[in-house]
Amino acid sequence: MNQTSMSASEFVLLCTIDSQKKSYAIAILTMVYLVTLFGNFMVILVIVMNPHLQKPMYVGIATLAVIDLVGSTNITPKLIAVLLDWVAIPYGPCLLQLLLVLYLGGAESFLLAFMACDRYVAVVHPLRYSTLITKRTVWAASTLLHIVPTAFIVTHLVLITELSFCKTNILNYCFCDYSSLGKIACNENPKYFVILSVASFVFGVFPIAFVLLSYARIAYAALKISSVDGKRKTLNTVTTHLLVVGLFNTPLLISHMLTGVGVKLSTEAYNTLIIVANIVPPMFNPLIYSFRNKEIRSSILKLFKKSA
Repeated sequence: MNQTSMSASEFVLLCTIDSQKKSYAIAILTMVYLVTLFGNFMVILVIVMNPHLQKPMYVGIATLAVIDLVGSTNITPKLIAVLLDWVAIPYGPCLLQLLLVLYLGGAESFLLAFMACDRYVAVVHPLRYSTLITKRTVWAASTLLHIVPTAFIVTHLVLITELSFCKTNILNYCFCDYSSLGKIACNENPKYFVILSVASFVFGVFPIAFVLLSYARIAYAALKISSVDGKRKTLNTVTTHLLVVGLFNTPLLISHMLTGVGVKLSTEAYNTLIIVANIVPPMFNPLIYSFRNKEIRSSILKLFKKSA
């Protein structure tokens, strides 16, 4: 079927999930999305309303909540629509969804690295914290967090505008993705996929290595603390952040590792991993911080007591 004329105006998302499981998937996705909205909104609200929480660590948590809100809203409603057989997506919204996925993924990766840096300074150099983590430092980190992902999505955007779709407009994916878009394009120049390798290192390998090295140093410093309570609080901070980092990276790492060792995932299994990687972390992040961070938990409880 000649779809050249259609390819410039819309794409069809082919999200391979067993038809008998679709109704359960839609119910679960809806519940997860509502919990994500509520949880992240509550975290943002209590941090904005409480001046004593407006410190670098909590600003990072609030920024993460904003990223999770936007990211979940970018993917989940359309994913539910696709499962309800509204599979067509116009070129413009598809491009916007794709660019937001790239931008938010890069921004979150850098943010988690900055939060690890903040905790590293707080634990390893506590007396120098106020001189090292200043407003200027936070603004510089925030600027970097926005500029680097923006530079990459501009590069992606330039490459996407060069792509032509003369064979099909069907994306074998649950949402618009640069890689799947490149696979159905008629262009065969390797440059369209080199950018993915560079982005994987900049937003994947480098931040993960930085976080792990930082927390290995923090854990070592925590073991040297004589106070049992101080040791517990420090290790609790490490565990909390590593849980968030693990949620963000583990599903994608599993899919890449399985593929790397020769395990062939079915399209349904791969789509499930990708869906989990994109919708589960935004739901659990506020729950992790709410349950494991005493100040956020107490602020949320106070907010509910006031409204009761």
